[in-house]
Amino acid sequence: MKTRRIPFLPLIMVIMLAQLTGCQTSSTYTSLQSGIPVTGLSPACDQTPDTENNELSCDEQAENLGTLCMVIEGKASYYADRFHGRLTANGERFNMHEMTAAHKSLPFGSMVRVTNLTNGKKVVVRINDRGPYIKGRIIDLSKGAAKEIGLIKKGVSKVKLEVYDGSDTGESQTS
Repeated sequence: MKTRRIPFLPLIMVIMLAQLTGCQTSSTYTSLQSGIPVTGLSPACDQTPDTENNELSCDEQAENLGTLCMVIEGKASYYADRFHGRLTANGERFNMHEMTAAHKSLPFGSMVRVTNLTNGKKVVVRINDRGPYIKGRIIDLSKGAAKEIGLIKKGVSKVKLEVYDGSDTGESQTS
């Protein structure tokens, strides 16, 4: 009986993919593309936040997202009508009214709090697409998310991104 050897190349690729997932430190934080649901996240993240208490709801959502992993500042834009209904890079249909965004390298399913630095408004979005493809921009928001932070009229604005790793599940820990 012959023993099968696992080819060396696929093993290297698996290790490289694990390293490319960035902040991912927990098995509960998984790409939506894999079909494994992200656990421990506030269900409100996939819904339109309450516009009257936008900052409060975003702060409460951020508490459930895990440990702050990375903070980035740069320019944000939004995309909408022309892409509505098309497939995103992770395979789902783009809905311009949902709280989603495109980023060049963050893992699909990453939860990011976006703060408009001109007016202080915040929104929590889920990364489900790739982009932006315009030099100098760090994130493309859906129209719904852009509306929440007052980006529609101006089109482009300076923002702060707070990326969470999902390692905290929102459950109380005993010490």
